Amino acid sequence: MCARRLPILAAAFLAACASEPPRASSTFLTASWPGAAISDAPYLLASGDKVEVVVHTAPELSRELVVAPDGRVRMELADPVMAMALTPDELADALRAELASELIDPDLDVIVTGFASQKIFIGGEVRTPGLFDLPGEIDPLQAIVMAGGYTRSAQPREVLLIRRQPGGEIRSVRIDIKAGLDDPASAGWLPLRRFDVVYVPRSRIAKQNQFVRQYIRDALPLPFLIFYNVNG
Repeated sequence: MCARRLPILAAAFLAACASEPPRASSTFLTASWPGAAISDAPYLLASGDKVEVVVHTAPELSRELVVAPDGRVRMELADPVMAMALTPDELADALRAELASELIDPDLDVIVTGFASQKIFIGGEVRTPGLFDLPGEIDPLQAIVMAGGYTRSAQPREVLLIRRQPGGEIRSVRIDIKAGLDDPASAGWLPLRRFDVVYVPRSRIAKQNQFVRQYIRDALPLPFLIFYNVNG
């Protein structure tokens, strides 16, 4: 896969995680980024997740729903409701609001019963970029190792972690992997969660070498090294 297409694929991967524009959320993380731990973050629904909707005031409406590819769930007596990037409690509130026109004081709960595949995207200067299953609570360095490690052109001091927040906003943070290796106690790396993008950029020297190769060396009619061998 062409390396220059990876940032586009990463952007598409994030965009696919939520088809709705950013919106307010009662569980938006107000803690400073990147200080919030994954254990403090609420679970956000995504396409493919299964939820059990238990309607206490109308048990005949209770059923298991699957979050559709467009991020919505559909049930009787209610218009489709956006579930993507909502917590189960937020989805329950949204369903209550939709059912309020058909039921008197609808009382319901939403319980997650099945989880879709947990995917992260690892791109840039790694040996095998692409989509990977999230095996558990791992940090950015472990993700890079999963992708085969750095290439020789990588800049490990400016690794990007890109994440969609509960309100739909996309945020990013630069991570100095090298400094974290030198002093693991102060690294403070965020555990990854599904749909995260880890992007390893090129080093400045690699960018300069690429420029020389593309615009100078490859444009010359004679082999580049001949100019260094004249007096050799």
